[in-house]
Amino acid sequence: MVHIAIMKKSWGLTQKILTGEKTIETRWYKNKSSPWNKIKKGEIIYFKDSGEPITVKAIVKRVEQYSDLNDEKIKSILKKYSNKDLGTKEISDEIRNYVKGKKYCIIIHITTPKSIKPFDIDKKGFGMMCAWMCVEDVNSVKVLK
Repeated sequence: MVHIAIMKKSWGLTQKILTGEKTIETRWYKNKSSPWNKIKKGEIIYFKDSGEPITVKAIVKRVEQYSDLNDEKIKSILKKYSNKDLGTKEISDEIRNYVKGKKYCIIIHITTPKSIKPFDIDKKGFGMMCAWMCVEDVNSVKVLK
């Protein structure tokens, strides 16, 4: 299985993956959504900013999953991982508001980030608002030019 992570462009996180400032990817959910129970050590994640082509790939080093989150658990996870996730120890109000009320969190430790030749994907069948895709082969969603 390979994964495609669609990142919020305004947060500038794909570049932080390449510089090594960002060594984990977190996903926060109200319900169990991909990649919950679908991602494993050794798999590849392709990263793209929303509205842009895929430009980065990395390998999954380790996966942690947290459930039954409450405000205290969320605060603890943010404190422990914000520097590795956001490249900063400062947790903005935007991030606090984003994770508020979430019940599930996946922490994906990544290694060996690389810049790759950009390519577009077709999200048809995954939903336009989809932020994570799990596919057997990245070529199955690659747009051929």
